[in-house]
Amino acid sequence: MYDLHRLRILRELKHRGTLAAVARALSYSPSAISQQLSLLETEVGVPLLEPVGRRVRLTAQAEILVAHAEAILKRLETAEADIAMSLTELSGTVRIASFQTAALTLVPSGLDRIRAQHPRLEVHVTQMEPEIALPALQVRDFDLVIAEEYPGNPNPLPTGLEAVDLLDDALHLAVPMTVGNELRPSTRLGSLADQPWVMEPAGTASRQWATTLCRTAGFEPDVRFESTDLQMHIRLVERGHAAALIPNLAWDGKRPTVAVHRLPRGQRSRRIFTVAREGGSQHPAVEACRGALEEAAAETADRPRGQFTRP
Repeated sequence: MYDLHRLRILRELKHRGTLAAVARALSYSPSAISQQLSLLETEVGVPLLEPVGRRVRLTAQAEILVAHAEAILKRLETAEADIAMSLTELSGTVRIASFQTAALTLVPSGLDRIRAQHPRLEVHVTQMEPEIALPALQVRDFDLVIAEEYPGNPNPLPTGLEAVDLLDDALHLAVPMTVGNELRPSTRLGSLADQPWVMEPAGTASRQWATTLCRTAGFEPDVRFESTDLQMHIRLVERGHAAALIPNLAWDGKRPTVAVHRLPRGQRSRRIFTVAREGGSQHPAVEACRGALEEAAAETADRPRGQFTRP
């Protein structure tokens, strides 16, 4: 019978890419990881790794083993969920990754509910962009991820993950007050072709959507400022240094301090959702966290839209 611990190491190598990354994740030395994989090769009786330059890659037989290891780990997570459901009180730890605006708005409200309903459940939260958090969820660094999807930019989830919607978060064009009153509804975006912009860094879903939106309006945005911190975006717009595309959650229920305008139809909201592994999504602790976040999202969605958007 193959050793499950060694199968897990092989699976980690598949997802993390290098022996050094696996060693860091599992708190082993690289030499210990190599030794465990050598023992697994002996058990299986065929080579599992082949050198490619200074790295290694999995052989076809190793890929077969990883597929079975995924199924075994998923079944073990289901067993953990079944045991937890048999208990009368939730305890343990849930690790959540969230992008900034959800971490500032939905997460604190969700934590309030968890503390009141399940005082023995410990929740750890890390601010992290979905592009990084979802692969980390897949390799079990997290139990739940709060992610986002922008209009026209659907991204298939990695294998073995499942999503549950939280809310549609309205998106707005934000400009300095001195510029805002001059924009006509039919030419809002196009009239900002010469305006400096602040956007999230290249490679993020937000940046890809924002750039495409501007190009559709007939211009290449002059991006002078880059940050994942939307509070920085707002400050730059307030001071008249840039235009930006700001979601409702960034205002956290407060009236905007800059001029905000509607975007073209089909581009007016982003989808926010939670993602968990298929094997762990039924765990009562994960379900409790999802439920608390759904209640927080519903509370946010009930706020009057009029206070956020100028007609």
